Amino acid sequence: MFIFLKKEKGFTLVELLVSITILVIVLVGIYSGYNSVLKIMNIIRVKGIMTNIANEQFEIVRNLSYQNVGVVNGIPSGLIPQTKTVERDGKSFIIESIIRNIDEPFDGTFDGTPKDLSPADMKIIELTVSCSSCGASLTPISFTTKVSPKNLETASVNGALVVKVFDASGLPVPEANVNIINNNVIPTINLNDQTDINGVLTIVDAPPSVSGYKIVVTKNGYSTDRTYTIGEGGNQNPSKPDVTVVVQQISQISFTIDKISSINISTINNQCISTPNFNFNMSGHKLIGTDPDKVKYSELLSTNNLGKLDLSNIEWDTYMISGADSVNDIIGTNPLLSLGVNPDVQLSMEIITAPKNGRRLLVVVRDQSTGLPVSDAIVTLTGPNSYSKSVITNEGFLNQTDWSGGGGQASFIEPNMYLDSDGNIDYSSSPGDISLNKIFANYTTSGYLTSSTLDTGTTSNFKQIVWSPMIQPSQTGELSVKFQIATNNDNTTWNYIGPDETPASYYTYTDSNISISHNGKRYLRYRVYLSTLDQSFTPLLSDISLTYNSSCIPPGQVSFSALLEGTYTISIDKTGYQSTSKDVYITDSWSKEEITISQ
Repeated sequence: MFIFLKKEKGFTLVELLVSITILVIVLVGIYSGYNSVLKIMNIIRVKGIMTNIANEQFEIVRNLSYQNVGVVNGIPSGLIPQTKTVERDGKSFIIESIIRNIDEPFDGTFDGTPKDLSPADMKIIELTVSCSSCGASLTPISFTTKVSPKNLETASVNGALVVKVFDASGLPVPEANVNIINNNVIPTINLNDQTDINGVLTIVDAPPSVSGYKIVVTKNGYSTDRTYTIGEGGNQNPSKPDVTVVVQQISQISFTIDKISSINISTINNQCISTPNFNFNMSGHKLIGTDPDKVKYSELLSTNNLGKLDLSNIEWDTYMISGADSVNDIIGTNPLLSLGVNPDVQLSMEIITAPKNGRRLLVVVRDQSTGLPVSDAIVTLTGPNSYSKSVITNEGFLNQTDWSGGGGQASFIEPNMYLDSDGNIDYSSSPGDISLNKIFANYTTSGYLTSSTLDTGTTSNFKQIVWSPMIQPSQTGELSVKFQIATNNDNTTWNYIGPDETPASYYTYTDSNISISHNGKRYLRYRVYLSTLDQSFTPLLSDISLTYNSSCIPPGQVSFSALLEGTYTISIDKTGYQSTSKDVYITDSWSKEEITISQ
């Protein structure tokens, strides 16, 4: 006998999971759709409440006498609050009311022909209802209506105020916020309104007042422009005084605002090392008053402990930087000290500093036709006590004048130390000089000294090596002082070479050009070799300088320090340009002179 068993077919685990996933997706879609429907219904319900609130406010207006239809402290003045909050359905609704007199053209206009002597023909009422607690998707709703008087018009005893707002390009700025304040009339005025699509706000039937209307124009993300009361902040002659409104006359005033900008400022020295907590003045060129001039922007600023300062809300203008620090001076900026700022831009500026050292003069050399800084111009300053010094624009320098601290210093931190020597160099007998060692009555025949690592702070282009004295005793031989230079970007690999880029050559004459193979490097060491043909004489080295340029060297600018009070002559020379000179009197601790040269 055979028994057949019937096999029951079921679901596998994978099939079950797929089915559950599909079900979840369907349910989520249904829930999302249901939730969206609820949100839409809620928005419709809330907008209905907002419409009812507006109708209530219009009904209040209709029951007021015409002369009371206006906002509190507004033009026209009335009983309606400019801003009001009401509670409905557990939510707070804000009502903003704007009421203006309007001049209909059927009987002429206040600024037309024929001229309407009673331009306040009727009033327009704009109500905006918003709910900040109802969700971001619910935008404010605005409602508008007009009301007119019952009686015949009579000649106005008021004037008209027209406010025009432009941007930096002269284009109108719509929806600019205009705040008008006048505390000299009764009732007082504190009105907030906006310009129309043409950047104009017209206030018809404004009460007459002499220099009584203070106006402030703003817009989110834009600069601010305003009027100034005579004497406010010491401004006795404001360029834009508070406005006067005269009976049956039009008072028109224009304002200029535009998008704000930002400036990221860094304070560093000429080796790109930050200068923390540096104080400086920044002033704009825009005037808000004259005789004496009073600028719109003038601030004492300071960078943080990293030498950084980020300025936002900066209005388009040309800004000047000047020193105000007790520890460091400004020896230049990049770009130049005057920084032109356009609307809606982000700029960076580096202020290059150096420790204070008596009176300092900063000289800026510009091209007359372009206004740009001039590089490689020789700036010579001569003055009291036979002072004479020449500096080349766009050049920094690394300098050592003393080695008396001895060897063993890897990085150039102490200015009177070096890295190593072969033991045949005397650095202590005459502090500030190095020479060959003397054993009994004779000098050693040769020796060398290697400097500590000199750091320019960034990749640089090296230009010249200069040392003094230039002339050595003839008995020591023609090439008794010579140099080799090593550079790198890792502060580790040191290969000493001469001008032909091999270890077999040397720099043997002061003012020699440094090989271009060193360009693009940051770290530098020099090795000086002294030798003599006559052991009764020794060569002598008192000073060495290596010039370079980098992004941390201020363009077209040089400075002179430790100056005495008195008259100095600045002379500018550059190949292809006319030589220029100028006399200046130095008395302040920090001063600046800008000189233009022409080809």
